[in-house]
Amino acid sequence: MIRIVLAEDQTLLLGALGSLLDLEDDFEVVGRAGDGDQARSLIDDQRPDLVISDIDMPGLTGLELADWLRRTHPGIKMLILTTFARPGYLRRALEAGVAGYLLKDTPAEQLAGAVRRILRGERVIDPDLALTAFDASDPLTTRERQVLRLAGEGCSNAEIGKRLHLAEGTVRNYLSEAIGKLGAENRVEAHRIARDQGWL
Repeated sequence: MIRIVLAEDQTLLLGALGSLLDLEDDFEVVGRAGDGDQARSLIDDQRPDLVISDIDMPGLTGLELADWLRRTHPGIKMLILTTFARPGYLRRALEAGVAGYLLKDTPAEQLAGAVRRILRGERVIDPDLALTAFDASDPLTTRERQVLRLAGEGCSNAEIGKRLHLAEGTVRNYLSEAIGKLGAENRVEAHRIARDQGWL
């Protein structure tokens, strides 16, 4: 039996995906999480064989969850299931050690097949995306990405500093570096460019 934890912040999709996977005789959905932090707790509790996660979720993103999983539970596989057909996201997912990356319009039988292939030790990537995975190089550091993501959520420099335990001046420096690297006019434009490229 393949034990699966699902992480998806859209409630309807989370329920539908769980029901779909439960139809397979060799699958058991042992946990359903509505955000990345809840997924992390479920993984710790259930120790599944596989995690299927969206990328864009409250709390930990799917990519941050993948990185945590690689470091703390290297035996547990992860499949990203997302709407984001962006090379930047795929490249970062591969760097975080995911075993699969598929789009949400993948047919159900292909998803089930991908789960089984991953548990056999294969890596399963959407073929159209695989060709473009390394087309665009991400210029941002991890800290610049964190600061820019919070700036895009409307946080002030002081709020960002408090959340990341940084001095306000340090936050300004990271934002300035990110804006310069992306050739943007301001933080709003820098956030848009980075998000469109899949770098956040």
